[in-house]
Amino acid sequence: MKRFGFLFCLIIPALMPASLLTADKFADAQLTSLANAAMWLPLVVLYVVLPFADYALGRDRRNDQVAGSPAIYAALPVSCALIQFALLWFVLNFAVSANWLSVSGWLGLVLSFGIVSGINAINVAHELIHKKSKLQTWLGGLLLTSVAYAGFKIEHVRGHHVWVSTPKDPSSAKVSQSLFHFLPRSIWNNSQNAWRLEAKRLAVFKLSAWHWRNEMLWWYSITIAIAAVITWQFEIIGLMVWAGVALMAITSLEIINYVEHYGLRRKQLPSSRFERPSPQDSWNSEFWLSNQMLLHLQRHSDHHANPRTQYQHLKNHTDAPQLPAGYATMFLLALVPPLWFKVMNSRLP
Repeated sequence: MKRFGFLFCLIIPALMPASLLTADKFADAQLTSLANAAMWLPLVVLYVVLPFADYALGRDRRNDQVAGSPAIYAALPVSCALIQFALLWFVLNFAVSANWLSVSGWLGLVLSFGIVSGINAINVAHELIHKKSKLQTWLGGLLLTSVAYAGFKIEHVRGHHVWVSTPKDPSSAKVSQSLFHFLPRSIWNNSQNAWRLEAKRLAVFKLSAWHWRNEMLWWYSITIAIAAVITWQFEIIGLMVWAGVALMAITSLEIINYVEHYGLRRKQLPSSRFERPSPQDSWNSEFWLSNQMLLHLQRHSDHHANPRTQYQHLKNHTDAPQLPAGYATMFLLALVPPLWFKVMNSRLP
C-alpha cells in the first residue's frame, strides 16, 4: 500500500485546478458567492479534511522495505516540480481573467496557492536538494525560484543541517518562543545565512561574494526573470498575486520549521562543539496519510540523521520526540501560542 500511497502527494497540486474549475462553474451560473467560496477549497481539504482522515487511517510505525526501483521514486518529485510551473501559469491566467473575484475570493486564491506551493514547490525541492545528482539539486533550486526562496537550497543543506537544534540555527525555535516571534527572524536570518555561506565558499577560491559563481546571484536572477515574464504576460495584477503566493509559501515553510524542531537542543560538549545530530533532535509524526502526501517529511528525525536517504526509505524512530498530530493540525496549533505551549511544552524531553 505504501508503494502506491506516495502518489497521494499529487492530490495537493490537484487541489488548485479542482478549486478553480469548480469556481468557474459557479461563476458561469451567476453564483458568485459560491465561486468565491470555492477559492478556499484547498485550505478546507488540507486543514479540515486531512486531519480527520489522518486520525481515521491511523499511524504508521513500521519500517518495512518499500519495493520498486529508486528511479521510479525519484521520478515522482521531478513530476511535482514540472507540475508546479504549469500550475503557476494556470493559476495566474485564471486570476487575471476572473473579474468576479471579491476580496474574499482573492484572499482565498492567494492563501490556497501559497500553501499548495509551500508543499508542492518547497517540500518537493527539499527532497531534491539533498541528492547527489546535480540534475536533481539544480531542479530543486529552480523549483525554489518559483516561490522566490532559492536561498533555502544553500542555507538548509549547509546551515540548518549543520546547526540544527542549536542556538546558531534560525530554524530551530527555543522553548516558549512564539511562532510570531520566530517567523520574521527565521526568514531574515536564513536569507542572510545563505549569502554568508556562499561568500565563505567563494572566499576559499579568493573570489568576491559578488562573483558570477555565487549561487545566490544565479538563482535570484532567475527569480527576477520569472517576475519579468509574469509582469509581461499577466501585468501588475499577476505579479502581485505571485508575490503573495511566494510570501505565503515561504511563511508556511518556516511554520513547519518551527514545528519540526521546537524546543529541542543538542548538548554542547566540553570542547564547545555540539554532539552529532540524532533522531532526538527533531519532532516526528507517525500519521500514515499525511506522511504519504508529504513524501515522508514527517519522518524528520531520520532525515536529519541520514539526509541523503531517498524519501521512501526514511525510517520511523519510536524513541524520537513524537508530535500528537500530523503537520496540518500542528500548523494550525502553532498559530495560537498559548495553546501550542500548553500542548508542546509538556512533551519536551
